[in-house]
Amino acid sequence: MSEAKAFQLSVDEQHIAWLAIDVPGEKMNTLQAAFADEMAAVFARLDSQKNQLKGLIVHSLKPDNFIAGADVRMLEACQSAPEAQALAVQGQQMFQQLSELPFPVVAAIHGPCLGGGLELALACDYRVCSDDDKTRLGLPEVMLGLLPGSGGTQRLPRLIGLLPALDLILTGKQLRAQKAKKLGVVDACVPQSVLLDVARSFIDNKGKRKSPLKLSAKERLMSRTGVGRKVIFDQAEKKTRQKTRDNYPAAKAILEVIQHGLEKGLQPGLELEAKRFGELVMTSESKALRSIFFATTEMKKDHGGDAKPAKVRRISVLGGGLMGAGISHVSVAKAGLPVRIKDVSNDGVLNALSYNYKLFTKQRKRRILSQAQLQAKMTLLSGGTDFTAFNHTDVVIEAVFEDLKLKQQMVADIEANAQDSTIFATNTSSLPIGQIAEKAARPQQIVGLHYFSPVEKMPLVEVIPHATTSDQTIATVVELARKQGKTPIVVKDCAGFYVNRILAPYMNEAAQILMGGEPIERLDSALLDFGFPVGPITLLDEVGVDIGAKIMPILINELGPRFKGPEVFDTLLKDGRKGRKAGKGFYLYKGSKKKEVDKSVYKLLKLTPQSKLSDKDIAMRCILPMLNEAVRCLDEGIIRSPRDGDIGAIFGIGFPPFLGGPFRYIDQIGIKALVEIMNQHAEKYGDRFAPCDGLVTRAGLGESFYAGSVAT
Repeated sequence: MSEAKAFQLSVDEQHIAWLAIDVPGEKMNTLQAAFADEMAAVFARLDSQKNQLKGLIVHSLKPDNFIAGADVRMLEACQSAPEAQALAVQGQQMFQQLSELPFPVVAAIHGPCLGGGLELALACDYRVCSDDDKTRLGLPEVMLGLLPGSGGTQRLPRLIGLLPALDLILTGKQLRAQKAKKLGVVDACVPQSVLLDVARSFIDNKGKRKSPLKLSAKERLMSRTGVGRKVIFDQAEKKTRQKTRDNYPAAKAILEVIQHGLEKGLQPGLELEAKRFGELVMTSESKALRSIFFATTEMKKDHGGDAKPAKVRRISVLGGGLMGAGISHVSVAKAGLPVRIKDVSNDGVLNALSYNYKLFTKQRKRRILSQAQLQAKMTLLSGGTDFTAFNHTDVVIEAVFEDLKLKQQMVADIEANAQDSTIFATNTSSLPIGQIAEKAARPQQIVGLHYFSPVEKMPLVEVIPHATTSDQTIATVVELARKQGKTPIVVKDCAGFYVNRILAPYMNEAAQILMGGEPIERLDSALLDFGFPVGPITLLDEVGVDIGAKIMPILINELGPRFKGPEVFDTLLKDGRKGRKAGKGFYLYKGSKKKEVDKSVYKLLKLTPQSKLSDKDIAMRCILPMLNEAVRCLDEGIIRSPRDGDIGAIFGIGFPPFLGGPFRYIDQIGIKALVEIMNQHAEKYGDRFAPCDGLVTRAGLGESFYAGSVAT
């Protein structure tokens, strides 16, 4: 019996060749270097029959995907830039052969068509895709610190124009089918049932594609002249630098390679594309970003234990505020579950319903949802001020105020009004779950489920079992969080859990630096340059000064005086400065926009702002206590692995992704070198910088957190 092949070629009675892609043993089609021999055989056969063939249709035999991209695992095996470059050249040559076939070639796309999958489709004469919601097209390589290496940087701008191509390649965004048709990435967007028939009609009615898409007058004027192109690239570079702060080398390389190809021609463009691809594969930034990709892929298989999750058919949410509304939204929009919202007032319920309606309306305006789909989603939401229908609910997620007695009362109410099997998940940012479950009749069904605000945007959820939470309860909420579109990490029940516990020392140090006289915008800017999405002072305004004031005493009480920061919260709150929600904190806010620093804060805190520290000094002072605390969390079993710690920090607080998370970053510095840096800071600024025992021990043993990590 012959070995199953990924590429199967057949010719029908009408002399049309069909190239079916079906990677054996894999759920998703991915392109692998090992397929080169198979494709060489395909091309040889096509060449031998070229005079009889009318055309070729490339399609997938997988039920829900075309090609999800190149297999990222091949890059891990590369030992050098030339080796990675050779992979790119191999892909380029294969697709060039496809584009040079003497008859029309059509890609029939259903499901994800990403990265190398879209590069293959771009080498075809025509692309037809299904209008199914699963269909997505894009070049997401930049998210892995790379650029499209099989011709994507050269073919896409020539097909749809420079401006839209730059937008797609620099952001890695994915297009839905209709948008891909509108931009000209595909030639037709049709129901899946007629996809192959329409692909065949392109061969019957059209020859080889002679000319590229008709570009708009603006696009022609801008990108087809040297002056216009220079303006576009200058603006793109400026915008990219603002966004990446020069931390992501792939963005710079993308601009260089596209510009080179448009100025010098397709072949020189492909040569530089392959060269830069090879170099990027070997960068620490790409390695870190690929580690996140592998970690999140691995985590999809992790159920938080060995137990089988219970079936969740309905959920209820207690509290119609910002968190409750967000939780109800992801439960309906992503998980497709009916949700019952309970609040003490009808206004609270209406607030949650209105919040959902606004978000769904935004999706309708962007044509992600139709009006009928919007109405169908809204019918999954209901609410009231009593416990109606709670006896049919499988999971209740509580999102009321951070008050222990109130949360314990919620437990008692649910145990009285829901089923015996109902799980009670509490969304708390600081209260120990064991205390919330203290008076429960069924403590094994109580678990923490800590979402981050705004819920519909933040990808992380902390799942927090207490001492007697059952394994099935953990597995059920892990599975539910995943269906809500979240990445769950299981953390131990302890004050602050993981994310807030490592965030607190970072914020405290930012406050110490502020009280030392560093200007607010300087502080924020230094951490933006380091790679955080927002600076620490802006973050405090966003989260709310009042929330910070509530969490810090709990951490000090449970974990000791190292969590004590400067006394700024009370001073700010007495002046009505809760942050963005109050219109003022450290910054002034008008509507949804942040205004400049409110200079009167300096007077309030008795400060004279004056810049004394370098950006690097500011950043390291904030980061070191966070790294220290992350290691303590690992050693105390708060997190289960360095992987969970890295993903938690990146997805929960925006730790710079290109550094791979706190543990990969520590490995990059080298534990021994880090201990020295921390000891120097401890001498200069105090004991809060002293390295924890876990770091000192590992430094002595010459260990790292990840196997094979070498300090660079």
